[in-house]
Amino acid sequence: MAPHPYKGLPDHQFWKRAVAEVGIFDLRELYSKKFDILPQDPIVTAGSCFAQHIAHRLQNSGYHYLDTEPAPPQFPSGLLEEFGYGLYSARFGNVYTARQLLQLAQRAFGAFDPVEHLVEHRGRVFDLLRPSVEPRGFASRDEAEAMLAAHLGAVRRMFEQAGVFIFTFGLTEAWVDRRDGTTYPVCPGTAAGEFDPEKYAFKNFGYTEIMADMQAVIAMARAVNPGLKFLLTVSPVPLVATALPQHVLVSTTYSKSVLRAVAGDLESSDPLIDYFPSYEIICGIPSRSMFYLPDMRSVHPRGVDVVMTHFFDQHPPVGTGPTAVAKIAEDRDPVCDELVLEQN
Repeated sequence: MAPHPYKGLPDHQFWKRAVAEVGIFDLRELYSKKFDILPQDPIVTAGSCFAQHIAHRLQNSGYHYLDTEPAPPQFPSGLLEEFGYGLYSARFGNVYTARQLLQLAQRAFGAFDPVEHLVEHRGRVFDLLRPSVEPRGFASRDEAEAMLAAHLGAVRRMFEQAGVFIFTFGLTEAWVDRRDGTTYPVCPGTAAGEFDPEKYAFKNFGYTEIMADMQAVIAMARAVNPGLKFLLTVSPVPLVATALPQHVLVSTTYSKSVLRAVAGDLESSDPLIDYFPSYEIICGIPSRSMFYLPDMRSVHPRGVDVVMTHFFDQHPPVGTGPTAVAKIAEDRDPVCDELVLEQN
């Protein structure tokens, strides 16, 4: 008789040997890369606020991190993050949902034009789709439109020039425009503008919708950049608040479960799509929630260290400078648009 399928499997496939008998800092083989990331491969990032940690560490690791929308010369260094520079590979701020990412790509390539995204508030003009990039608003609509045109050009270049696209899934909950489905990073009326229930509706995206949106993004990106690789992660950061009439913990669990399922199925269907388990490292049972700050939401830099150590074990830092793993003191608090929900 042939041995049963579990006979002789490696230790990391058994809970007792891989988890119960080792500590969180001794976990091994959590991640095995599907493809190499070469020193010359342009890396771009987008996603929820946890993605900023990944972007920051990659920028300090010697990799070819692509920023297609850098700050203007002489821009005050102390204001870079406040105005959305350097957070991601272009100045789009946090991209929490797959629909938001899809519409960003569509706008960059002229396939979607929101019915409304600029609003006037206290004499300034705000972009509801990029609420964090101009915290004090634009001086006029003309200025906002000119900046937007430059931004969308930068997004096009990002898709065209990228070698590896790292996207961090954040949320399933969103607010959309009833008229054309424009999907906002935060509810209108919180960061800017006024909430109008006749215009805006709550949307909780499901698995089928998110999968279709991501497949559309990948197809659109590869139409201009054949062979583009994707590395997907899921943010371990819980929801700030839920618009559903249920406990925020229940909504968080639903959101992360759906996003993890989409990421897993995308990874298993395409040799050029990889999944990195940052979510499992921070939220998994072995961590016992030790990597969260007292608010039980923000991830401590030591947690980011552990996440990136597993990443760099498979994709070693390049160059001779200080590695990203060692740059704890320079780690910055991520810019999270969601926090306006608590403030309001």
